[in-house]
Amino acid sequence: MTKKPAVGQVNTRLGAIKEIHRYPIKSFGGEQLASSKIETYGLYGDRSHAFIDETKEGWDSFITAREIPAMLAYKVQLQDHADFEKGTAAASGFPEVTVTSPDNRELAWNGQLLAEIQTHTRTAISMRRYAPETPDLLGMDASSVLIVTDALLSKLEALWGKPLDARRFRANLIVALAGDAPDEESWIGKRLQLGSAELRVDEFCERCSMIALDPDTQERDMSLLKTVNQELKLHVGLYASVTKAGLVQVGDELFLLSDD
Repeated sequence: MTKKPAVGQVNTRLGAIKEIHRYPIKSFGGEQLASSKIETYGLYGDRSHAFIDETKEGWDSFITAREIPAMLAYKVQLQDHADFEKGTAAASGFPEVTVTSPDNRELAWNGQLLAEIQTHTRTAISMRRYAPETPDLLGMDASSVLIVTDALLSKLEALWGKPLDARRFRANLIVALAGDAPDEESWIGKRLQLGSAELRVDEFCERCSMIALDPDTQERDMSLLKTVNQELKLHVGLYASVTKAGLVQVGDELFLLSDD
């Protein structure tokens, strides 16, 4: 149930959480959730596993679907995430992941999966599994949580002139925007409340060629990136960092908080 902002605090209702998505393995297909804990690094278990190019450092070291589009065809779930999110499972380590291959084989996070992904590139790659206590943002590219509104997706679909799958944008939260909500640009630098968590909106998400890939077929259509560049200056969605950990669920209202 949504926690209302404190009495006397100036706030603006922006809408409600429509969808929650988590991607336990960076650049693999993710899972849609009814609820999730939001930790200091983002959604619990989000980008907790990644493939790495050991010859590079920082963000550039992550192997993604830009290099291996076939990664998108692998679907991932945290095995017993419900117990972990309720706090009834062991606190150390993330749950194991279950990977479903494009031909419906069940795989684990092990050498077999590494060997299979390695067949798609000549670059020598390795696997990295983060711990919940990791002080950084796990396998995130920027801030902790990525937010996209349904209104912007509808606008972009009209501009592009083709059916638009929201999964192209790999948002953690899709917000059903209220009709009287202020422009998204005005959210930057402000705090948001959703469920029992709070976020700070940091910046627009500047899009790259990843959005050109169909999440089901991996076919590339660069006309979408061209439209996003020409019409939206590459800005689709907002990056936010976590200022207060908490629980969020579908249907929770989203408030823009004052600085009071």
